Amino acid sequence: MVILCVYLLLKVVVVKVSDAIKNRRSVNAFDPSYQVTAAEVHELIEAANLSPSAFNAQHWRFVWLQDKDLLEQAKAAAWYQPQVTDASLVLLVCLDVKAWQKEPQRYWVNAPKDVADSMISNSQQIYANNAQLQRDEGMRSASMASMALMLKAQEMGLDSCAMACDEQKMAELVKLPDDHAICMLLAIGKRMDAPYPRPGLVTVDDVLLENSF
Repeated sequence: MVILCVYLLLKVVVVKVSDAIKNRRSVNAFDPSYQVTAAEVHELIEAANLSPSAFNAQHWRFVWLQDKDLLEQAKAAAWYQPQVTDASLVLLVCLDVKAWQKEPQRYWVNAPKDVADSMISNSQQIYANNAQLQRDEGMRSASMASMALMLKAQEMGLDSCAMACDEQKMAELVKLPDDHAICMLLAIGKRMDAPYPRPGLVTVDDVLLENSF
């Protein structure tokens, strides 16, 4: 029994966040024969749900594209990128622009009442009559959730690719509500080939500025 426990412990691979960041690559060729399980999908979404969001509104909504005919149409709406039909899991990442209005008490159910009341009141004041901010906040939140999901996929031994699409066509395909918007498409699965070296990275000095431009 002791030997078995030691063996199982040795089999556990701990993935550092830094390793997941370094090893994550945008995959163009997925193994179409590989399948993810429903449990794995839920594990990915649970990780994404831990992402930060403005006023904890958790704007992200994931549409799991499964129907074969729908995936073919989605592929056309994504300019025929093969990942849409070859990946094991395809998620359309959307955002609820009006999440801040919809039962905001649930976002603060575990917070002290004075904190909850303050945060809800502040969000109502800040977002009222500011449609651009509502959309921008939702887009930021959905983007952070997407990155968390991709890093979680890397930890699970899966690969990913974030993709753009024709948002109007995709919205029609999934019957997107009027108060929602599209952030990106995410393809998850197993890569076919080893990635080539990163094509080029700008330096820290290129992107880090002190105080101003």
